Amino acid sequence: MAFKLPVYLDNQATTAVDPRVLDAMLPYFTEKFGNAASRSHEFGWKAEDAVENARGQVAGLIHASPREIIFTSGATESNNLAIKGVAEAYRGKGNHIITQATEHKAVLDTCKRLEASGCKVTYLPVHPDGLIDLDELRGAITPNTILISIMYANNEIGVIQPIEAIGKIAKEKKVLLHADAAQAAGKIPIDVQKEGIDLLSISGHKIYGPKGVGALYVRRKNPRVDLSAMIDGGGHERGMRSGTLNVPGIVGLGRACELSQKEMAEEGERLRRQRDKLKDAITSRLEGTSINGSMDHRLPGNLNLSFAGVEGDALLMGINDVAVSSGSACTSATLEPSYVLRALGVPEELAHSSIRFGLGRFNTDEEIEYAAARVIETVKRLRELSPLYEAAKPHART
Repeated sequence: MAFKLPVYLDNQATTAVDPRVLDAMLPYFTEKFGNAASRSHEFGWKAEDAVENARGQVAGLIHASPREIIFTSGATESNNLAIKGVAEAYRGKGNHIITQATEHKAVLDTCKRLEASGCKVTYLPVHPDGLIDLDELRGAITPNTILISIMYANNEIGVIQPIEAIGKIAKEKKVLLHADAAQAAGKIPIDVQKEGIDLLSISGHKIYGPKGVGALYVRRKNPRVDLSAMIDGGGHERGMRSGTLNVPGIVGLGRACELSQKEMAEEGERLRRQRDKLKDAITSRLEGTSINGSMDHRLPGNLNLSFAGVEGDALLMGINDVAVSSGSACTSATLEPSYVLRALGVPEELAHSSIRFGLGRFNTDEEIEYAAARVIETVKRLRELSPLYEAAKPHART
């Protein structure tokens, strides 16, 4: 065997830090340990230079200006700052927010918090392929609508929303558009200008950077976006996010963005090939297997499958030398079936049998072949043991 077990196929949950990212970060823990806000000596200047260089690297990935990048602790904080910050800053204009039923909890729970304090929120449904209906979006906009928040690509099913078309509707109606791009940034091309995005959330640990660092893009003109700060203090990050900057983390995020930008096309092609190889191997050998979400509008490294007559947790335990997940990492402690799959109309028993495969930069073809063989063997064994499979057969969507 040319690879080590266990095989890691949960890259939508988190990624390993790329060794090139780690190399960039290391000096900022020891030799160059200054505070980027210390303006009176060389230690601070070096830290500030490193932060500004990273700002440019992050901006380059999404075709923004470096001055539009605010550093945060990750996409959850970026989402909170974007949504709560707009709700507070624009409450004189309106109190209505539009989002979708399949958003990450960092958006859904933020919207629920705002509803408790008087905001109105519309949760758009999705089609069975995971895409929203643009006519429904247009119809949901009212004179009180201040923000549309639609994730660029879904963390569970990898479905990519038509962000450019959404951006056109938002601009036409003079409503701000926020996109949670934690899963999309660095994996597919993003152009905030062309796509009409006003706010965009990024996370370091989804793109082979460190955990605990992220960014929020905040448009500076056409229109200039106002945000109320959620964290007050020394006025760091244009007053939008106070607190001593995590210089090593920011350096790592910047380098991760730079590498993703350079290698995205080639990496995406390889991941798409490996993903399709995994899909074809499993679906050709196992009946009663269904793909959740659109295959045409999907991240290259994502595959979400349901296996009729098999409990997802039993399958996870059966393939314990292959790291995958059922549902998203942020909600996998619950016994409820994935709310994302339920929103697609997947029956509850099939939603319970779903597995997310997240392929990444360091996966080899041999690992993909091994994972496919383990899944096939385990599903067959579990079905043989289960009296439920025969009953489930008519419901299997092959």
